Amino acid sequence: MSEIRVRIAPSPTGFLHVGTARTAVYNWLFARNQGGKFILRIEDTDLARSSQEMVDVILESLTWLGLEWDEGPFYQSQRRETYQKYANLLLEKKKAYYCFCTPEQLKARREEAQKRKLAWKYDRRCLKKSVEEIAELERSGKPKAIRLLVPEGRTSYRDIVYQKLSVENQNIDDLVLLRSGGTPTYNLACVVDDIEMSISHVIRGNDHIANTYKQILIYQALDRVVPQFAHLPLILGTDRSKISKRFQAVSVTDYQKQGFLPEAVVNFLALLGWAPKDGKEILTGRELIERFVLEDVNQANPVFDLQKLEWMNGEYIRSYSDEKVLELVFPFLEKENLVEKEDFSARKSFLLKFISLLKERCTTLTDFAEKGKYFFTSDFNYEPKAAGKYFNSAQVVDLLDLLAKRFSNLENFRKAQLEQTLYNLAEELEIKASLLIHPVRLAATGTSAGPPLFDLLELLGQEEVNRRIQKAVGFILAGSAEKNPS
Repeated sequence: MSEIRVRIAPSPTGFLHVGTARTAVYNWLFARNQGGKFILRIEDTDLARSSQEMVDVILESLTWLGLEWDEGPFYQSQRRETYQKYANLLLEKKKAYYCFCTPEQLKARREEAQKRKLAWKYDRRCLKKSVEEIAELERSGKPKAIRLLVPEGRTSYRDIVYQKLSVENQNIDDLVLLRSGGTPTYNLACVVDDIEMSISHVIRGNDHIANTYKQILIYQALDRVVPQFAHLPLILGTDRSKISKRFQAVSVTDYQKQGFLPEAVVNFLALLGWAPKDGKEILTGRELIERFVLEDVNQANPVFDLQKLEWMNGEYIRSYSDEKVLELVFPFLEKENLVEKEDFSARKSFLLKFISLLKERCTTLTDFAEKGKYFFTSDFNYEPKAAGKYFNSAQVVDLLDLLAKRFSNLENFRKAQLEQTLYNLAEELEIKASLLIHPVRLAATGTSAGPPLFDLLELLGQEEVNRRIQKAVGFILAGSAEKNPS
């Protein structure tokens, strides 16, 4: 096969999860690096569990990640005649045979083997049936499946990641290729599709290694060229256990909703099992394509570290212009009812300053709404611990009143003047500036930490800052009244 052709073949029985997304990223990077084709195939032969909703989510997820496909999507559910044709070909070549055993019979024999503590393997009793017996069973309408006749010997191949892999064929069951209802099993459909689509490299999770031996036997039975295989290591959680739904975000769409950037997610997924030689971690899409080497994928199981993804996402956010970040953040502000559509143009100057102030402190797009809510509303509670520390005496009320009067008299409500005013008052009162800084921050934002104080006060504006200080004074006095009732 001269052309590099790879595929991603998700099953629409669920969302596009992290493992499948990483597999898609590796296939896409390899195809782009090699000037090949990236093909999308939907493995929906399990009609009972597949849904169009999940297909749509898979397509949306790949599109959001920027993993554009060159061909497809192709649907296995539309190719049943093709699978039947290949199964019949194997029958003609005497590389497969009919199996008339019912699921109930197979289950009973499996359970009997388990009772006797024997490994279960199909006993080939249907292979021994004569032509006459088969004809009679077919005339009676007895349902039949088609099984692969596994030859003696050993099946070996060289995996791009795991190197030389081999298994004794006696350990491989005569697998079912076509069920009695005419639907193909995964292994037959997978091989037939890869043949028909001229797939040169199969890049997938290492949980498919056992399937690979079976699929190689099907290729060989059909006298077809076997593609190259690369099995990717399993992704683990930070506790070294298999990644599962215990993670808050179990699918690509969850990360999108949580305010992660597609570029950051692709960058992060690419480094789950592979890394460039120079160890650089923040890589653009073009850099990933140029540097990706499939042979350099590590056998060790990578750890899915959500904190690292958040760090990486923050790095991307800070690399973008305030204009671009605002476009990305605005829908999240809208969702929290902090802004309306018309605000984008009408309040753009304010919004850009808001982005500039919070950009260094946010790792996701949702952080802007969460950490910067006070820029849009004064309807917030004061942090209990901070209130207990900074709103704890009548002296604080006097200090806030004095500062509010100074602020209200300013003709130029800019950060330089605000800072000078506060420090001048502290000097006059012969107190530390922090005795003013902390209470006024808490009064203005409800929090004890955030962007530079005088920058955020300037952005909130003179009227709003003074109104919030007075609200805080009322809160402190109400608390004092409760503690010391008359």
